[in-house]
Amino acid sequence: MVRPLQDLGIIPIISALLILISSCKDKEEPNKPRSQANQPTIVDVIVAAPKSLDNLVEANGSIVANEYVELHPETSGRITFLDVPEGAYVEKGFLFARINDADLQAQMEKSKVLLDLYQKTEERNKKLLAINGLNQADYDLALNNVNSTRADIDYTQAQIDKTLIRAPFSGTVGLRQVSPGAYVSPSNIIATIQQLDKIKIDFTLPEQYSVLIKRGAVLDVEVDATNKIHRKAVILATEPQINLSSRNLKVRAILQDGQGHPGAFVKVFVNARTDKKAILVPTNSLIPDDKNNQVILIKEGKAVFVNVQTGIREANNVEITKGIHDGDTVVVTGVLFARPQSAVKIRSVKTLEQLAANHNN
Repeated sequence: MVRPLQDLGIIPIISALLILISSCKDKEEPNKPRSQANQPTIVDVIVAAPKSLDNLVEANGSIVANEYVELHPETSGRITFLDVPEGAYVEKGFLFARINDADLQAQMEKSKVLLDLYQKTEERNKKLLAINGLNQADYDLALNNVNSTRADIDYTQAQIDKTLIRAPFSGTVGLRQVSPGAYVSPSNIIATIQQLDKIKIDFTLPEQYSVLIKRGAVLDVEVDATNKIHRKAVILATEPQINLSSRNLKVRAILQDGQGHPGAFVKVFVNARTDKKAILVPTNSLIPDDKNNQVILIKEGKAVFVNVQTGIREANNVEITKGIHDGDTVVVTGVLFARPQSAVKIRSVKTLEQLAANHNN
């Protein structure tokens, strides 16, 4: 006959073993994190020191030709002559195209014939008037016909001039947009012409920087981001009114060497403040908070979290205006692993230049 386990007294023994094993685990497991917590956090640091700081305000701009015109015909008609030297330099007055003006030329010839007739009539009437052979009203009518016909000739000549598309200034011609014999209207573009001997830069700045913009001030312009080519530009003028939607001020400057492609994107750097001494720390050493930014200082081998106020930001660094003093040791790596008043171990002392080079690489 098989007896129940509880009769054999096995269950109490098993329960006691489980309690013993559980208590052993509870004693062993806390030892592990306690030993890890005693190990110091490995960090890299910098020594805070004042450095020269230039507050460069960066703005986006565009290259603009000194003069730019889209060549449109002033009247509709068929093109009877077309000469667009693409990419070439032409002088002011160069003839690009002619619109069919046969009807206007015919009207001009008719007016010239009438003018000749009216002038002869006016001369005869003038002689008759001198000997009282003609009354004043008949002479005035003949003179009016002369003047009216001359006005018709001037008007027709103005219409003929509108059929000619000429260069309004000396410059470089763009691409031809029409073909010979095409019917065009004032909405059609024949070509473009640009004056490239002087290159302008148009850019916008927030209104708070308007005090920095002065006529004749020199700017630094990055015209080629790939090759990091910088050139100087001189401020010409500003738009009197600030844009109501963006609250930006539009500024125009002229590039000193006069080279560039109109329409190209450029970066403009306006120096807002120079020769300032400031304490800088890497941006990634900041610990953002709801109300404050913090950095970690090392004092007596422990991590101390301090609130700081920031100022000007650069590409990799930020100015600290309050909270750090000259000579303080600032943690720049291992920030996420350090805890307040925990032990830290300095692996190396870095410089801002070394950290920036590592970041760029």
